[in-house]
Amino acid sequence: MDLQVFIDQLDRLGEVKRVDGADWDLEIGALTELSDERKGPALLFDRIKGYPPGYRLVSNLTGTPRRLAAAFGYPPDIPNIDLVRQIKDRFKDLKPIDPVYVEKGPVTENVYGDGEVDLTKFPAPKWHELDGGRYLGTGDMVISRDPDGGWVNAGTYRAQLHDRETLGGFISPGHHGRIIREMYWARGKSCPMALVFGAHPMVLWPSFLALPWGTGEYGMCGGLLGEPLQLIKGEYTGLPIPAHAEIAVEGECPPPEVESREEGPFGEWPGYYASGERKEPVIKVKRVMHRNNPIVVGFPPMKPPASGHASYIVRASNIWYEMERLGIPGIKGVWNMRSGGSKFLIVVAIEQKYAGHARQAAMAAMSGNEGAFHGRFVIVVDEDIDPTNDEDVLWAVATRCDPATSIEVVTQCWSTPLDPTLPPDKRARGDFTNSRAIISAVRPFHWRKEFPRVNRASNELREATMKKWRHLFPES
Repeated sequence: MDLQVFIDQLDRLGEVKRVDGADWDLEIGALTELSDERKGPALLFDRIKGYPPGYRLVSNLTGTPRRLAAAFGYPPDIPNIDLVRQIKDRFKDLKPIDPVYVEKGPVTENVYGDGEVDLTKFPAPKWHELDGGRYLGTGDMVISRDPDGGWVNAGTYRAQLHDRETLGGFISPGHHGRIIREMYWARGKSCPMALVFGAHPMVLWPSFLALPWGTGEYGMCGGLLGEPLQLIKGEYTGLPIPAHAEIAVEGECPPPEVESREEGPFGEWPGYYASGERKEPVIKVKRVMHRNNPIVVGFPPMKPPASGHASYIVRASNIWYEMERLGIPGIKGVWNMRSGGSKFLIVVAIEQKYAGHARQAAMAAMSGNEGAFHGRFVIVVDEDIDPTNDEDVLWAVATRCDPATSIEVVTQCWSTPLDPTLPPDKRARGDFTNSRAIISAVRPFHWRKEFPRVNRASNELREATMKKWRHLFPES
C-alpha cells in the first residue's frame, strides 16, 4: 500500500525514468504528454524548478497495461483482454475488508496545523498551455462523509491551487462528492473534506470508479489489497486518511455563497477545454501532513489516446462486471478504445444467444454507474472479434453494420459540463445531457449462419505455418 515501494517495483521492471530540473510551468506537462503518447515509462521528477530536492512528482504511473498489471499483481506482459477479465473477476469476487485505524504512519512524519499551512511547498504544475492555474490535485483522493448515512466517499476530482491555504474544487454534477457537499450546504454548513495527493495505485483506483451510492472505497481497497487498509483519523475533520499517503490535507468546503473563486479553464480528459472558467467552491485547508521526501501523483487529463493512467482498462473491467450483475449472458470481452478516452467508445464482444441479445448487451453497457456517465458510442461485436484490437473492431463496423437498421440513438443521457458538444444555450440552463449511439456490428441473428464466411486462415493453419516458418517472423 506504499507508493514509494511500488515505484521501486516499477524501477526493477525498467518502467521508471528519473527527470531532474524540469520546470513546473508547462514543461512537466509536455514531458508527461510526449512520454505517454509514445507509451514511455513513468516519469519521476525531482529538483523541480523552484523546489528543493526531495519534493517530487510522478506522472504516467500506470500509463500502460504493463504498469497497470504490475499494480494489480499480474504478470506485466498479460494480454490486454486477459487483464480486463482478471480485473473484472477481481471485482466480482471481491469481499470488502474493513480498514483499521493506526495511531501514525508515514503521512504523519511532518504535520502542520492551522496557521502553518503552505500548499505552495508542493509541486503543482501548470499542466496545459491554456490552463487557468496550477493543479495540485489530478491523481488525488477527495474524501468526505455522507451526513445522513455516515459512509465515507473517496473520489478523484481536480483541485486547483489558489494560494497557500486554498484549493479550488470542481466536481461534475451527479458525482457522489458533489452530492455530499451539497447535503452539508443545504443545512447551512461547510462540508468537511480531506484530500490525498499521493497514494499507491491500488488505494487510488477505487476513487476513480463509479461505485454504487453508499459503497465505501476503503473497503474495496482492502479487498483489492487482500488486507485491511491502514488509516489515521484526521484531527481537524475526523475523516479517515490512508496512513501510507504521501501528502494529505484537511479542511472544509463552505457553501458557494460564502466563498467561491474563479476556477479553470482546465484541459480535461475528453481532450478539450469544454467547461471554461467560472466561479466554483473552494476548500479552506486547516491541516497538512506529509511524509519525508513526498511524491505528488500527477494524473493530468490529456488529449486521447494519451491518458497517463490506463483508466480505460479498469473502467472496461467495471462495465463488464456491471453487465454480469445484470445477468447478460455470453459476454466475451469489454473494452474502451484508448483513442476515445476512457468512456467515449465502449466495445462489447458477445456470443449471440437469442434475437435482441446484441441490443440488450449495448443497453446494459450504458446503464450501470460506470457506463452511464458521459459516454458516446457503444459498439457490439461478435465473439470472433477482438474488442481490444481497434482495427478488428472497425472492420466489424464496416462490414457487419447496416447504417439504416443497426444504429440506434438514445437521448437524454447523463453527461457533464466537460462535454464539448453541449450547445451554449443548453449549458447555460444546466442541461448536462447528451445522446448515445448504439452500433450493432454483429451478424444478423436470424441469418447469422448464412452470413458470408471470413476469409482468414484458421488458427490451426496459422500456428502450423508459423511453427515451420518462424525464421521469417523474428519479432513474433
